[in-house]
Amino acid sequence: MDPLSDVLSLLKPQNYMSGGIDAGGAWSLQFEEYECTRCFALVSGHCWLSMEGYGEPVRLEAGDCVVMPYGRPYRLASDLTVPPLDLKAVLTSPLNGRILTWNGGGACLGLSAYFTFGGEHAGILLGLLPPIVHIRNESDRTAMRWYLERMMRVLREPQPGSFLLGLHLAQMMLVEALRLHIADRVATGNAKDSVGWIFALADTQLSAAIAAMHEAPARRWTLQKLAELAGMSRSTFALRFKEKVGTSAMEYLTRWRMLRAGDRLTNSLDSVSEIALSLGYASESAFGLAFKRVMGRSPRQYSRGKSPTPPFAKQVPKQLTKPAPVPRSPRAPCQAEQPHALPRWGAAGAEAHPRSASRTRTAR
Repeated sequence: MDPLSDVLSLLKPQNYMSGGIDAGGAWSLQFEEYECTRCFALVSGHCWLSMEGYGEPVRLEAGDCVVMPYGRPYRLASDLTVPPLDLKAVLTSPLNGRILTWNGGGACLGLSAYFTFGGEHAGILLGLLPPIVHIRNESDRTAMRWYLERMMRVLREPQPGSFLLGLHLAQMMLVEALRLHIADRVATGNAKDSVGWIFALADTQLSAAIAAMHEAPARRWTLQKLAELAGMSRSTFALRFKEKVGTSAMEYLTRWRMLRAGDRLTNSLDSVSEIALSLGYASESAFGLAFKRVMGRSPRQYSRGKSPTPPFAKQVPKQLTKPAPVPRSPRAPCQAEQPHALPRWGAAGAEAHPRSASRTRTAR
């Protein structure tokens, strides 16, 4: 398994919701802050996307797709001069895969999905993305829209296994967003200036060393062995790895081991000693010290889920909070019709390892 797939396999989708809005006339809708990942595809028409703290508004045309990984508040509008209406005044219940017609519809049709992923792995990955990932390539947009439409159908027409299918669709959408973001930065030449392990995968020499650590995390790796795999001198490898990944190779290896350990502690019946041995630790105590340093709690506390989120992870909620029903005012300037069916780890912010690597030091 390649390193990106290796990390993405640890993602645990937890909740999702999807639907669409068909708006007409002059309109402006305000979406409040939710701690979730959002994906929005514009099927027809055009509109403006404005997000707090992002900068200039983004003009969206038919076919465009955007991913918003942090759940910041944002606004969609036909014209940004139109006063925004809180979405809660429009939606009185979850759409569950259906489309709401607003103000007569016909001018702008957009599909959206909201989903969450549990655990530190999602926080580390989402931290690598900008607040808005704008997908412009036609084939990429087609793929993202397919995921959205499929998720809406799953919600609209529930069948045995639909819940699990929806969770996997949410996971696939985030995977696509990460892949497309990397590909875009490589194509535009920006990947070389980006810091984080996910961008280091575009470096053929560094990716060889990263792949080796992922393939055999229990091996007693040294800086010299990793440098040889990368075809570089020890000093050059250490410098480039730190510049590209944002942390040393030994720190990266330790964190990867601890992420693997954390996943097994919460999703398997393996004992702490078994996990420690499988990851190259000769004693449970040495493993426990390393685990607590990286993950912010002891292995047993982690398995019980009683401690706070690790310091290097962006918090991801366990459930997607849905907007509370708010009655519509009879004096509202527009009226919504009933929903209808769809036609036809970067290292940034990571806790540093207190020990530096010597010529023969292995990760502990």
